[in-house]
Amino acid sequence: MVKHWSVPVTEALKADGVRIAELATSSTPGFTGDKKHAQELLIRRGEALSALQEKLYANGRSGDKRSVLLVLEGMDTAGKGGIVRHVIGSVDPQGVDHAAFGVPTDEERRHHYLWRIRNALPRGGQLGVFDRSHYEDVLVVRVHELVPREEWEPRYDEINEFERELIREGITLVKVAMFVSLDEQKKRLRQRLERQDKYWKFNPSDIDERAYWPAYQEAYQAMLDRTSTAGAPWYVLPADHKWYARLAVTELLIDALEKLDLDWPPANFDIAEQLRRLERA
Repeated sequence: MVKHWSVPVTEALKADGVRIAELATSSTPGFTGDKKHAQELLIRRGEALSALQEKLYANGRSGDKRSVLLVLEGMDTAGKGGIVRHVIGSVDPQGVDHAAFGVPTDEERRHHYLWRIRNALPRGGQLGVFDRSHYEDVLVVRVHELVPREEWEPRYDEINEFERELIREGITLVKVAMFVSLDEQKKRLRQRLERQDKYWKFNPSDIDERAYWPAYQEAYQAMLDRTSTAGAPWYVLPADHKWYARLAVTELLIDALEKLDLDWPPANFDIAEQLRRLERA
């Protein structure tokens, strides 16, 4: 057990039985330390994550088709961008496939909703990151009734089958649903309005979305209940504390990469011969 964790993060954050409406978003499940401990630990665990990701990338360069895909879902200001910057930013960018899914383009609307997702899947050896994902089509679409219920309702089963397909293809899914309180979201939105270096993050529609908070809670609950599976479970992340969220996601990725049991790929050339050539060069 890593110091300051009382239980593995996969146990602390598992979605089974979680009720979103009752979630303590300022809690730090499984972690016994404080902010200072978390920040110190994040440096060491970031190094561990980087080493594992390098092995994944090296194996991909040698033909291994396996990859890891981090799926981040959460309301605006939940901290998805911070995870990308502070967690994924600690690894080799050559081995990262990152995609952020916003409002579908005209071209994307002409295709099945999973079309743009398939186009962004990580290649073999890559650590993929989805900032929002195919789940927007049972979240935003459901809350704002962008399509009739009879169209979005079957998507839960369709998504489950899609993810089973990804697993068969060698993609390990790490699905993280991030939650902040209404008060914490207001605080973070205010920071974006009060700091010039944060203006670019602010969108007036973020305030409008707050009126839909109960509907989003229902939509997220349905997402967890219907798409957290044995092969692709959801992890529920209380995200009021950014330091906890970043450390927890780092631990989830380390766990996923360790389970791949990766080793360095063998040389595909005669090492002794290449050493002799080097000496003569």
